[in-house]
Amino acid sequence: MNRLLISAAHKSSGKTTVCIGLCAALRARGAVVQPFKKGPDYIDPLWLGLAAGRPCYNLDPYLSGAEEIRAEFARRMHGASLGLVEGNKGLYDGLDLDGSNSNAALAALIGAPVVLVIDARGMTRGIAPLILGYQAFDANIRIAGVILNQLGGARHEAKLRAVIRHYTGIPVLGAVQHDERMAIVERHLGLVPSNETDSARACVDEIAARIAAQVDLDEVLAVARQAGPLGTAEPISNARCGPSVRVGIARDAAFGFYYPGDLEALRAAGAELVAFDALHDAHLPPVDGLFIGGGFPETHMDTLAANSSLRAELRAAIDAGLPAYAECGGLMYLARGIEWNGRRAEMVGVVPADIVMHARPVGRGYVHLRETGRGLWPAPQAGEAALIRAHEFHYSSVENLAPGVEFAYEVERGHGIDGRHDGIVHKNLLASYAHLRDVRGNPWARRFVDFVRSCHHAAGLEHRLTP
Repeated sequence: MNRLLISAAHKSSGKTTVCIGLCAALRARGAVVQPFKKGPDYIDPLWLGLAAGRPCYNLDPYLSGAEEIRAEFARRMHGASLGLVEGNKGLYDGLDLDGSNSNAALAALIGAPVVLVIDARGMTRGIAPLILGYQAFDANIRIAGVILNQLGGARHEAKLRAVIRHYTGIPVLGAVQHDERMAIVERHLGLVPSNETDSARACVDEIAARIAAQVDLDEVLAVARQAGPLGTAEPISNARCGPSVRVGIARDAAFGFYYPGDLEALRAAGAELVAFDALHDAHLPPVDGLFIGGGFPETHMDTLAANSSLRAELRAAIDAGLPAYAECGGLMYLARGIEWNGRRAEMVGVVPADIVMHARPVGRGYVHLRETGRGLWPAPQAGEAALIRAHEFHYSSVENLAPGVEFAYEVERGHGIDGRHDGIVHKNLLASYAHLRDVRGNPWARRFVDFVRSCHHAAGLEHRLTP
């Protein structure tokens, strides 16, 4: 089970671009690359999945236990010849003093050698103590190679290679010159998601060609073959639990923040996922429930507002009791309107509140949620966590919320709706800023599908819509 973890000394070192290029370049050579992303993230996995031709799965030590992560990694590796994990932030960065949820801890957990991407702008001899320090900090971590990034030319590269060879003995697997043609457009929440741009495939191919020309792919594969033993796991089962229900899911340029593992969990729980385009579809397909995930409705608010027929259908359906779940961008879309840069656009209007965008994050990072008992979904089963760990990342706030609104969660860590609550409950809708992950301690997908199923059958009601 060949594998490696790509990390960096600090965030914004270019490791995502390097990982995208490696996935695509190695795939072009015939490798079956299974990409992973450490921690909570939607955007990088979209790009990595596009580059590798396989869905990218998240490994998050803060949300999952050690055995769960090892089993998840082994299951996802079925059929792959190489596992490539992109870290987040720096190699040793993390929430805890002991580094228990750092990239280094994840590398040790899955027995993956580490390749360090170093943004070497302005560096020469000083790169040696940096590498030596990272080598010495944790004896359990083996830095098997470095990829130099953002170099200023052949002379700069030659100096760095000589310094690293003389002082560290760490192999230089590649040296990537600064090149604007490899840049992916960024905005307020990071990289522009690949589902929003028609040029994503061409961008990936451009990056892959330049990485293949400047990184020794044979040496990268040799590093991956040095990985230690890892237990095996059974492949993911496609068996469904319970009768099937149709769940409409918004999949378009505005809404693309979905974890592949969570979508698989929804299907395993009995959901047939029916995609619709909130930007262009005039009508909602016949469904028993709705899932509108995160994304960037603010950057598409004019197009969303112009699709008045779909907005009207959504409002009527949810007001009539259609079970629905919305996360972050989905919450924003279901509110009365979005204000951004001095402009306002009307949205669905089923959530009795307005959304206002801000220049800085309002909620960012992991959240701890305690269920209030006023939520909609079936109660947690034995062994499931009473405290839900999730994450949020939003630049928007909820304003003018109608009085008397019920909340599904009390926020013990994070911001949520107002710093104390999250999970607006309206009819059979739960709309939250928190992004949930379907893990052993929080199998939300099964709970949601069970709720949809119960609504579908309750009192003989039929919630499916007809255009």
